[in-house]
Amino acid sequence: MITILCVDDEVEIRKLLVEEFQDAGLKTLEAGNGKEALEVIVSSWPDIVVCDISMPVMNGHELLAELHINHPEFSRIPFIMLTALTDRENTLVGLQAGAEDYLTKPVDLDLLMAKVNGCIMRLENNRRVGNAF
Repeated sequence: MITILCVDDEVEIRKLLVEEFQDAGLKTLEAGNGKEALEVIVSSWPDIVVCDISMPVMNGHELLAELHINHPEFSRIPFIMLTALTDRENTLVGLQAGAEDYLTKPVDLDLLMAKVNGCIMRLENNRRVGNAF
C-alpha cells in the first residue's frame, strides 16, 4: 500500500488532505511542520510527501534541502509542494530544490490527486522493473 505524508501547519487543510487520500485508498501520515515531517520521513519512509512551504520551525524548502543534504537516502521520495505562495520565484525555488511538483492553495483536490496518481504510477513502474527507490 502506498503511504503519503501530509505536512501542513494548518490542521484543517491537513485533515482535508488526509481524508482525500484515505478515500483514495492510500495510507496517510501527518506532520505539522518540517521538523516533525523529517522525523516521520526518517522513521517511516513514506512513498510520497505533500508539503506546505510556509510553516513554523522548519519550512518546506528547508525540509527538502535537509533531506538532500543530510539524508540523501530519502531524496528520491516524490515531494509535492502545496502552498499559498503563488509567485514564480517560489515556484522555481521549489522545483529547483527537487520538488516533483508545485501546486497552489486553495487546493484543487482533483489536480492534486492527478499529480499523486502520476507519482504512484512512476513508483509502481520503478518497483516493477526492479529499480531501487
